[in-house]
Amino acid sequence: MQFLKNLFKKKVPKLSMKKYLIVGLGNVGEEYNNTRHNIGFKIIDKLVEKNEIDWEIKKLAHYSSFKKKGRQFLLIKPSTFMNNSGKAVRYWALKEKIPLQNILIITDDLHLPFGDLRLRPKGSPAGHNGLKDVENQLNTSNYPRLRFGIGQNYKTFDQVKFVLDQWDETEKTKIEERVSICTEAIECFGLEGINNAMNKFNGK
Repeated sequence: MQFLKNLFKKKVPKLSMKKYLIVGLGNVGEEYNNTRHNIGFKIIDKLVEKNEIDWEIKKLAHYSSFKKKGRQFLLIKPSTFMNNSGKAVRYWALKEKIPLQNILIITDDLHLPFGDLRLRPKGSPAGHNGLKDVENQLNTSNYPRLRFGIGQNYKTFDQVKFVLDQWDETEKTKIEERVSICTEAIECFGLEGINNAMNKFNGK
């Protein structure tokens, strides 16, 4: 994996530094639509809708892109299952020569209250299998991530069943608003940088 680390350390041409890889994590298949674990897909779908673009089926992922204020946002939903998400992230990061700091992974988080947002420039997988695979494929945990709280005292629940269940009625009344705020946070990440995005959206 040393060659991968070396590639990410290389100087990237100025034009490439304006590219951002935005990755929504989830599971493919209709049975997973609108489940808590697929919030990454839902957020990135909203971003595609907001920017009036379409998905294409490409290698290892559904792919789309848009440009805004001199930045290019490359959007993917890995077509592998959650536990193998890193393969698509690695492929597209290398193909587009995107540095680690310009990769944003969007995922669910059991440890945050429902709808809370947490942007971080790096961190541990915290038990999330999708993030574990991304870390293994990139050979580092130093990549930004946006966590969306699906919060619950899951110690009293079947954790796997909980994350794979659909939103309850209370959550359904709030989910669209929270997802829209996430799209704003993602665009802020690309346009203003991770620090400004954290200041504006963490805990919002």
